[in-house]
Amino acid sequence: MIKPKYLEIKNELKQQIVTGQFHNGDRFYSESEIIKKYNVSSITAIRALKELVQEGYIVRYQGIGTFVSRARKEKIVKFSDIEIFSFDNDKVHVLSIIRENKKQILDVLKLTTDSYYYRIERIREADKIPYIYHKSYLPEQYINPNYPNIDYYNSIYNRLELDYGVDLNEENFIETNEILFPAPKNICKQLEINESEPVVFQTKLSSLSENNKPIEYVESYKKWNFYKIQLQSNN
Repeated sequence: MIKPKYLEIKNELKQQIVTGQFHNGDRFYSESEIIKKYNVSSITAIRALKELVQEGYIVRYQGIGTFVSRARKEKIVKFSDIEIFSFDNDKVHVLSIIRENKKQILDVLKLTTDSYYYRIERIREADKIPYIYHKSYLPEQYINPNYPNIDYYNSIYNRLELDYGVDLNEENFIETNEILFPAPKNICKQLEINESEPVVFQTKLSSLSENNKPIEYVESYKKWNFYKIQLQSNN
């Protein structure tokens, strides 16, 4: 089957971008330049450019020009949360474990109105300095009601793996990060910061890969000066 001319042009231009002949933000070929370069009609040139726009490789601004896009469509990016201290100095304190059934959290965990979940509040310290406050919510079937003391849940990941055979590191999750300023007063108290300081608010919903049922929802508040991330593209 003969490949359409616009598709041949699109693939060749796409290859030039992928191989680094053009970089993000560079001015790209105009419609007239493509017509001249490939000796094709205006319709063919426009179609080739339109395909590249749809695939996220270029952007076109009327009256300004065509440019290589800053973010190619569906490019995989690795996100890393970098801790700025040694884990040897990290310590977790469990503040409370409470059984609840508030509608807002029931909805997040996709539980029925007559179901219950447990809220586990914890504070993490580095060199005795509190830097992150966690509120974790888990369906009650994943909490051992006969825990010997609240420190039993220092590590929720470990407890889920040891008690229920669930490795949260291997399950699906959705995480969001945003800056809260000013920080809520009760959070300032937990983290021992001034009300004039911001915090990083993180939410994370983990679900079992086998049935997509939520198993843990976490709200975390982290000191701004303990927050560092790294983004890395995968070739």
